[in-house]
Amino acid sequence: MITDRQAIALFLDHLASERGAAKNTILAYGRDLNQASDWLGGALASADAAALARLARHWAPLARASAARKGSAVRQFLAFLMADGLRRDDPGRDLALPQSARPLPKTLGAGDVERLFAALAEQLAARPEDPAVLRLSALFELLYGSGLRATELVALPRGSVRAGRGHMVVLGKGNKERLVPVSRRAEAAVLAWAQHVPETAKFMFPAGRGGSGHLSRLRLWQLVKALAAEAGIPPDRISPHVLRHAFATHLLDGGADLRAVQMLLGHADIATTQIYTHVASAALVELVNTRHPLADGVALRRESAQ
Repeated sequence: MITDRQAIALFLDHLASERGAAKNTILAYGRDLNQASDWLGGALASADAAALARLARHWAPLARASAARKGSAVRQFLAFLMADGLRRDDPGRDLALPQSARPLPKTLGAGDVERLFAALAEQLAARPEDPAVLRLSALFELLYGSGLRATELVALPRGSVRAGRGHMVVLGKGNKERLVPVSRRAEAAVLAWAQHVPETAKFMFPAGRGGSGHLSRLRLWQLVKALAAEAGIPPDRISPHVLRHAFATHLLDGGADLRAVQMLLGHADIATTQIYTHVASAALVELVNTRHPLADGVALRRESAQ
């Protein structure tokens, strides 16, 4: 009989080679499965329904999201073992998982985005040749205009954006490539910045004297927060990922197809993209609750004004 350690190693290799899972995902699955194996005395691969029920009770005090993640890892692991002929049944199908409540992502209104770009325009007008300002402009145009993840943005190769092409190829999660649109504004901003990037540099946004590394995610985070403060937006309301959320939300608000937005964001599952439709719905509910004549306080304010 195969040991838990051997079975887990085979499963993680399957995640990496067959499903293209990201490194952090593989590490998280490995950690959850090894902890479950240790609690069951090294008998996770041969666990029956009763053993899994005990495991679920062991997870009960955990946060709902943590328990759901661990249960999902065990389910996929046992399904893999049966599919590969390493066990005859799959008791994981009956493992009860708590439903993880998914919070709505933070986003920005169109007015907030206009304030950000107005602050950026002021910097460009005051210092049109300053490389730091040109870099900031290129970063923001790509964050909001193309919906890139922070890790994708900072690691862009130097020649990613070319004049007149209108798109670029991005290496996303799980080393999967996708086409990403590049607006004329973003193209102009990036090409203006590229004049200050050494031709020998590997990345579009290099860091360090040698140019072998790229801008860190932390530095990108700091730059975004600083421009937000200058635009009068509370820094805790914004991050590089919030700009990605705004890209998706504003596309859907403008009538974009959900499948198209899924492709642009590089989501493997459309359920991940659907969360942005809930953001739009939440904004409509808030509008009704604050502006409708029957909303608390609205009628009273109108009466007092008469």
